[in-house]
Amino acid sequence: MVTVTQAISQSNSLIDYVKQVFIIAYKEPTEALESCFREEGFNCEVLRQKHLEEYKGYSNSYLCLLNHCQAWQRIIQENKPTLIIEADFVPVVGISQLPLPFNPSKKDVGIAWLYTCAPQVYYISPEGFATGFSASTVAYIVTPEAAKVLITLEGKIRQNPGPKAYSSWDSTIDNLLREQKLKNYLPFRCYGEHGGLPNLEHYRNNLSKAHRADVLYGSLAFLPIYTQGKKSPWLAFWWERLQARIKGIGRLLAGKYLHLATVRYNNHSFRFLSFAIFRHLTWRL
Repeated sequence: MVTVTQAISQSNSLIDYVKQVFIIAYKEPTEALESCFREEGFNCEVLRQKHLEEYKGYSNSYLCLLNHCQAWQRIIQENKPTLIIEADFVPVVGISQLPLPFNPSKKDVGIAWLYTCAPQVYYISPEGFATGFSASTVAYIVTPEAAKVLITLEGKIRQNPGPKAYSSWDSTIDNLLREQKLKNYLPFRCYGEHGGLPNLEHYRNNLSKAHRADVLYGSLAFLPIYTQGKKSPWLAFWWERLQARIKGIGRLLAGKYLHLATVRYNNHSFRFLSFAIFRHLTWRL
């Protein structure tokens, strides 16, 4: 059996598979983010939200979807896998050399999250790669095959609940792609942090105002936005990270990251448990 550690060491690095990065932005400054990815060897392009009169009254969630649609359309046109990140993503140092969270020779890859929110593992392959669910579009790799499916999501949301209503469309991506026999992959650890401020639109719709990476691959390239304006930015950072680590371990112990039934009713429970537990065995917040 290939262990998680072996799978990580044998994997292709991120830069070997993906060269193009699209940064999804509204009015946020992106210079630091662009600089980080260019220094790592990626080609970067910022896709900013358009200001059209017809968009007046549209929900922030729908406008965000339209911006991601721009990226998906470009991926279809250029016919190559691409990394999409939102402007408040903060990568870890050396992200380009981190391993791909999937086998690039597989033809049924949909998306691969590099940052996860409320992740749930479905399966761990013999090579040590995890398929599963996440509700976030903060940072994810999209294949052209997946983009052709994802581009249909805007029409579905436009019909129901409509462009002026809030929708957690990012939580529907997994099912949408799996219906087309595409597999979606989870990272062993997150490749960066969601550095954004609390989202009041989420809060008004009974969701958490903020979400952070449960466990990181390494040190962040720069401090997240959520530390700005604080008396002690580093203290604010460590406090957020400590809460995120505790929450991540709590989800594991509560059977939310890896459901008990998933472990009980398969012949590879050790592989599943190894992946789920070993990812947390780091002192890094």
